[in-house]
Amino acid sequence: MAEYDLVLRNGTVVDGTGAPPRQADVAVVDGVVAEVGDVDGRARREEDADGLMVFPGFVDIHTHYDGQATWDSQLAPSSWHGVTTVVAGNCGVGFAPVAVHNRERLIQLMEGVEDIPGAALHEGLSWEWESFGDYLDFLDGQARDIDFGAQLPHGALRLHVMGERGARQEPATADDIAQMAELATHAVIAGALGFSTSRTLNHKTSLGEDTPTLKAEADELIGIAKGVAAGGPAVLQVISDFFDLDGEFELIEAMAAESGLPLSTSIAQSNRQPDQWLELLDRCQAATERGILMRGQVGARAIGLLMGHQATLSPFMGSTLYNELALLPHDERMALMAGHEVKQKILGEISVDENSHVLGARTTGRFQFMFELGNPPNYEPSMDDSIAARASRAGQDAAEYVYDLLLANDGKGLLYLPAANYYGGNLDVVGQQIQHPAAVPGLSDGGAHVGTICDVSFPTTLMQWWARDRPHGQIPVEAIVHKQSRLTAETVGLFDRGLLAPGYKADINVLDFDGMKLHAPEIHFDLPAGGKRLLQRVDGYRHTFVNGVEIVADGESTGATPGALIRGAQGVR
Repeated sequence: MAEYDLVLRNGTVVDGTGAPPRQADVAVVDGVVAEVGDVDGRARREEDADGLMVFPGFVDIHTHYDGQATWDSQLAPSSWHGVTTVVAGNCGVGFAPVAVHNRERLIQLMEGVEDIPGAALHEGLSWEWESFGDYLDFLDGQARDIDFGAQLPHGALRLHVMGERGARQEPATADDIAQMAELATHAVIAGALGFSTSRTLNHKTSLGEDTPTLKAEADELIGIAKGVAAGGPAVLQVISDFFDLDGEFELIEAMAAESGLPLSTSIAQSNRQPDQWLELLDRCQAATERGILMRGQVGARAIGLLMGHQATLSPFMGSTLYNELALLPHDERMALMAGHEVKQKILGEISVDENSHVLGARTTGRFQFMFELGNPPNYEPSMDDSIAARASRAGQDAAEYVYDLLLANDGKGLLYLPAANYYGGNLDVVGQQIQHPAAVPGLSDGGAHVGTICDVSFPTTLMQWWARDRPHGQIPVEAIVHKQSRLTAETVGLFDRGLLAPGYKADINVLDFDGMKLHAPEIHFDLPAGGKRLLQRVDGYRHTFVNGVEIVADGESTGATPGALIRGAQGVR
């Protein structure tokens, strides 16, 4: 009789603790790691991992699969990149709680904030729920490849309790706050991992309206946070512009301090305040040292906008003719755009709408910060390779240069515009962010910005670029694995995963570290109603296991669905 279900033999084990890699076997029984070391027993399945790296499944704590998880059993592309657990409900947006009359508002909010096609949401969402608990119950009945956890979104909660007053950002009354706090308590009891809110002007509905939570006052935020805490172990997540650094940080620190809950906030380097990221992380660290656990979620590279003829954004979206042609089938549009007369008219009409509410639309003319992405993609390009610089060397106008460039490759090429984390023209700041003691990897936005951003490959970038390929400023692979597996799990209260050690979940990656290769994102039209989304493939992940069951083999889904809905914090601190 076999003693184990699975044994991975002779691999280079990076166990998630931060300890250096070592050669060892990993044995699994009943979805749990049983032994790490020299395993003598037999298994029903054995894999030779000699020359391969074996490490825990990645935990991605900042995704927006709130809709996709209701209709799709494969949470790709996250599952292609070694991710075995995702957390949704970030940034205060989601689909529960919801009354019938608020469904359209929540779609508009998600479509505007997260660039998920409204048509896809209209067709894909079944709306077989009202309360947050109902939503979790529905998700619990769906098969999926990886584990899924959800947070209670402030936007949905506020609209549910306050209706139009909430949408207009009116101050919440004491009764409103009490109702929201009570619903938050019930949500955590039902299995919510925590609560999230948005306080950024970048988040607008598809109609251009600010998010309902933008101006929520301290009594509302702290009152809800206390309600969350009353339901049991949970976490808080916040995104803010931090225009008033002192006042805003004092507010979110009070949410954590008065509720006793850990809090994480999104942090990236902005061009407007290029040094503020360090102040925020230092303040998070100082709060943690005072006993108020606060962490900053940081990216693995620049927050990069993608532009092209199939993407949501294009350098030519300020042209009336271009927008008319965009309604045509792609091949027909490209044939027309190849004509001289159409080209000249589009180039003559280009303008930048400084008042546009579409994410990134105000940056479409910034050719000095725009790059050809290429395949394999270059996420740390030299400023000498910008569209403006290349056009100047060619003696061409930048707009005309990029017009011709995007017509190549059947009009399917992409441009890359680093919108944050690239103030110095390199990723040095990102390396500092990743290694800061208060920082945890996040911000991949898996499932969101499906026509604008494809940062879902952040976990792979950490491994390929930061641990292997970057010419200078590399980070030890054991530090990367620790941050993206164990530390992320701890940040959202999941203490049963993120380590390769006896008793922990058998969520495991087997990686050809030297052969790892990230491919350029591609547009696919496979969302409900034919909606488009960016997908990105990677070579090198030989095996990915969830609960000891293989879900990805050599980059392809096996069709297995061992993933589960996570209800509340798991394991023991």
